[in-house]
Amino acid sequence: MTTPGSDPTDAARRRRRTLRTVMPLVGILAMMGVLMYYAVPLYNMFCRVTGIGGTTQRAAVTEQIQESDRQITVRFSTQVQPDLPWRFEPEQRQITMNLGERRTVFFRAESEAEREIVGHAAYNVTPLKVGSYVNKIECFCFTEERLGPGESVRMPVQLFVDPQLARDASTDEVTQITLSYTFFESTNPDGAKDLKRLDEPKEEGEDPGSSEAAAASGDEV
Repeated sequence: MTTPGSDPTDAARRRRRTLRTVMPLVGILAMMGVLMYYAVPLYNMFCRVTGIGGTTQRAAVTEQIQESDRQITVRFSTQVQPDLPWRFEPEQRQITMNLGERRTVFFRAESEAEREIVGHAAYNVTPLKVGSYVNKIECFCFTEERLGPGESVRMPVQLFVDPQLARDASTDEVTQITLSYTFFESTNPDGAKDLKRLDEPKEEGEDPGSSEAAAASGDEV
């Protein structure tokens, strides 16, 4: 004599019903995980191309830009992911420059880790509406960067603000922008470059936008 619910056929049917319910849920969760994993890099790529979300543009070193008399102050903000044992800060907190003027500023990164770490810097600009006008020619944020234990490096960023900003009526009130960088440990360390390569001594004729020249001209340090 069998008790209710002990029929092997009933048990098999219940397992099939459970699988039919659970498997679609597992599939949905897997798809959500994939979307979450790729959402940030895809969004960042889209923003870098369009300037949406306050991301800057990348310019060619040969690009010739006519300077404008209008000036703008660029402030620099830096931070690191909480679990990344690096110190990261600008040598200058702000500079004042003409629209179209090419300037070089310097940042310093120092590792407090006992191991080699590959980092990547995310960046954006505020106000968000001026992101498409900020152009960078040289920046450590373009690639994955490797920093050895205890190493300290000085890193240049060469940039200009497009004079077209002055023709955009929606930015008439903008006199100051903030360029922000956040370093986090890279999830794709293959092909990373050594940050030390950026810490080469500058030859004569160093860009007048360097920290030394900027300090002499009265920019905040």
